[in-house]
Amino acid sequence: MKTTFQTNELTKIALFSALISVSAYIAIPLPFSPVSLTAQTFIINLMALLLTPRQTICTLLLYILLGLIGLPVFSGGAGGPAKLFGPTGGYIFSWLIAVPLMAHLKGSRYHFYRYCAVTILAGMPIIYLLGTVYMKYLTGMDWAAAFTSAVLPFIPLDLFKCVAASLVAKPVQLSLSALENSRS
Repeated sequence: MKTTFQTNELTKIALFSALISVSAYIAIPLPFSPVSLTAQTFIINLMALLLTPRQTICTLLLYILLGLIGLPVFSGGAGGPAKLFGPTGGYIFSWLIAVPLMAHLKGSRYHFYRYCAVTILAGMPIIYLLGTVYMKYLTGMDWAAAFTSAVLPFIPLDLFKCVAASLVAKPVQLSLSALENSRS
């Protein structure tokens, strides 16, 4: 098993950690839910489609560590353990399962429909399920209330973000490959 990282891998990990952090600032609070609409879903899906499972895990662990030590990288510019272990922390923890799984299932070659299927049918259900369960138990909501505030309002925009990430993945993938080949 490979235990060291190449420079290009470390660059991708740092870049995506920064992108997740910045995308957390693009947040629209909803008055009926502790969960905000953020651009993080787009970045999470793009990360899964561009990185290896190992790289996604390292990226997410770095992001979580940055937030835990208090840097304002969580949604709405929050940081610290309270945000991570609060009602919306389940979404962040769910990424540790969903994103490497999507990265594994995407295959080795770009295919738009497979990318859409992986993000919509594998990633989002895991994120919704774990985020909802975590919120339900932390807040004491019943299942219907948890589903209504943690899943239902997000489905249309999340579907759009999955498709958008699947579209954007190809040109970004080509650019990254060109950069790597030019350095060889």
